[in-house]
Amino acid sequence: MWSTARFLRCGSLTWSRSSRALAQGSEPALNFSDGRVFRLKSRWEVVRGLLIFRLCSVPTLVKNSEKLLSVSRRLLGRRLFEWGMRVSVYGQFVAGETLPEIRDCMERLARLGIRPMLAVPIEEDLGEGKSGERWYEQNEEIMLSCVDLSSAGGDRPMMQLKITALMSADLCKVLSVLLSDPSHRAELSPQKVVSIMEGQDSAFPFLTNQQNLHLQTSVRRLSRVGKRAKAKCVRVLVDAEYTYMNPALSLVTMAMMAQCNSDEPWIWNTYQCYLKDSYKNLNQDLDSAHNLGVCFGVKLVRGAYMEKERRLAKEKGHGDPIHPDWSATNKSYQRSLDKMLDLIGQEGKRYNLIIASHNEESVLHAAHRMAVLGIARCAGAVCFGQLLGMCDHVSLTLGQAGYLVYKSIPYGSVDSVLPYLVRRAQENQSVLQGIRKERDLLRQELSRRLLRRS
Repeated sequence: MWSTARFLRCGSLTWSRSSRALAQGSEPALNFSDGRVFRLKSRWEVVRGLLIFRLCSVPTLVKNSEKLLSVSRRLLGRRLFEWGMRVSVYGQFVAGETLPEIRDCMERLARLGIRPMLAVPIEEDLGEGKSGERWYEQNEEIMLSCVDLSSAGGDRPMMQLKITALMSADLCKVLSVLLSDPSHRAELSPQKVVSIMEGQDSAFPFLTNQQNLHLQTSVRRLSRVGKRAKAKCVRVLVDAEYTYMNPALSLVTMAMMAQCNSDEPWIWNTYQCYLKDSYKNLNQDLDSAHNLGVCFGVKLVRGAYMEKERRLAKEKGHGDPIHPDWSATNKSYQRSLDKMLDLIGQEGKRYNLIIASHNEESVLHAAHRMAVLGIARCAGAVCFGQLLGMCDHVSLTLGQAGYLVYKSIPYGSVDSVLPYLVRRAQENQSVLQGIRKERDLLRQELSRRLLRRS
């Protein structure tokens, strides 16, 4: 994206004195209904948050956001449109485009006791495959730059990675179908992928020559990113995507683990607990990690692709892969959460977990279980994560209480990031409609400031 040398020379970020002190103190009571944490925000941040959350809670606006943005761009012109985005939606959810903007965002979070988790908003879906390798090669350079940026983000830096930025989504689907066949699954093993990463030719008879060549170049790109991240002490959290490609994503992620996770969990996988198979998949990968003799990191989410997954299952006559209701998803999440916390309580260096959730009950349950199991808030084996610009009443409370908490931070130009934001908003409509509490707390904080001023 750009050179990071000047940024890195500035040194790593340091965390707020209050969060470091609390991390060494007694167990604090977490209260997510106390809006006093919003006193840490500027007045404009409070006002902007209120406005954005109000708009995001209107389903019609979210559903038609792509068309509305396109019309706004034509009416306002590029410069005025970009200015409007930067002071509103883009400013709420994105770190920025330039090195100074990204560093400023990371420093502001650090002062609040929150760590950055950079995310490059590049991904690919079926039918979007590029001709040749150039696009994926350019993305590799961007991901390596993200590793370098992340390494300056304080202690225990993290970043997110979309496999489909470096490997064709179409090939991921082909591999996922093959992995459903036991005979092919035996050949498509993490160990075999590692051998390709390390120089062996890909020559699977069930793939075409072009597919073999793309697989070979793709996994070597992923290998270079993983090795750079380990060398820079950056943890890479590989995102899950759609069910029709997730088996392939898990395969190459396990291969990256086999290469990089011998001493610590540098490469992590993501598990979507709204899927009926999520707990089974987690246990299978735990067994694979044990057999490979590697450490294992988990990003635990509920999931974001519910509507599309159910629509595709219905169109193809398949069973619904999603749990039938919110209660079943919550039970699934807590089951996987407890499984990982129990393992961490026994071997905290071998297993790591980020509780990537905006759900207050899940966060409180995890904090309680950490205390029961004797898992230190500041040790790093367990941390929490939310999206930049959302769920700040949870993130700020956790950060000020000394827990390790990260914000997922997309960055890039307005043109490159807006399509990503639109997709995430449309995929997370249920989350956006459930932000009433944060909106109410922001309104209370704004009223307090206005009354004080008057």
